[in-house]
Amino acid sequence: MNRRAVARLLAPLALVAAAAPSPTGAQEPWPSRPVTVLGGFPNGAGTDIYARRLAEPLGRALGVPVVVDNRTGAGGNIASDLVAKARPDGYLFLLATAGTHAINASLYRNLPFDPLRDVTHVALLGDVPNVVLVSPERRPQYRTCADLLAAARARPGALNYGSTGNGASTHLAGAQFSVAAGIELTHVPYRGQPGAMAALLAGDTDVFFNQSGPSIGPVQQGQVRALAVTTRARLPALPDVPTVEEACGLPGFDSSTWYALLGPPGLPAAVRDRMNAEVARIVGAPDFRRWLVESQGIAPPEDLSPEGFRRVHEADVARWAEIVRRSGARVD
Repeated sequence: MNRRAVARLLAPLALVAAAAPSPTGAQEPWPSRPVTVLGGFPNGAGTDIYARRLAEPLGRALGVPVVVDNRTGAGGNIASDLVAKARPDGYLFLLATAGTHAINASLYRNLPFDPLRDVTHVALLGDVPNVVLVSPERRPQYRTCADLLAAARARPGALNYGSTGNGASTHLAGAQFSVAAGIELTHVPYRGQPGAMAALLAGDTDVFFNQSGPSIGPVQQGQVRALAVTTRARLPALPDVPTVEEACGLPGFDSSTWYALLGPPGLPAAVRDRMNAEVARIVGAPDFRRWLVESQGIAPPEDLSPEGFRRVHEADVARWAEIVRRSGARVD
């Protein structure tokens, strides 16, 4: 048999061998290449700040680079859908929020993914409050929350508030506040933190219920005035800023969301558990906790387990569905 005939006989076998997983590939340790963490909001958003702070120590722990990539739009749904449909190989995760995976479940009629089923729960990253902000330059008349409420009651629907997008906590905090105070504020969504903050500073919007992390710097620098925080207790990062209950006379008002790390559905348990262990070690470290509390106004999670996160997630889908129903919030 000549060399050409042998080659023809062996060609099908070569194709089968190439398609079959190699023993080395099947046992390849995870991770062996860079890991990407997607975010659904632009650079400078609270999610972006957190993801980049987490990425460096996480990369050192995993032994590979951790890359932060923001895919913005549709209230975070674009990034969420990409991860929901991704291959569960441990190389793509999502820095998710209660907005993307609890609020949007009720706010959007036809999501392209299921916020509860199309995920693997990895770790809760912290509870994130909001801060009621106004521009001291453009709205100097609003020195207190009482001033803001008086103006809103005098002109129903005339005052507006910006948000970082439909379904974001900055949207629902404003809707909750309006219902609790018995006022009407017009919602103006922007595509992320930069646009919403720029609109406030330019005087295009009257008030911004911003997340705590991106708010603290501008408050301390005097760019914006903080009228209240949306938690039941004051934030250690902003000790002089009263709560909504104190400043606005709204007993029991509380509006906060969470950040979390999610993987695609079907993520291998070994990958999930390794990622959870490394994230829990980093987030639980004293210097990281100090950064969360003092620099971002974020309360570190009490339970960092995947199971604990799943329980919080399930409860929050139901809780936010009721808030959306009561507030009448909609996609604008």
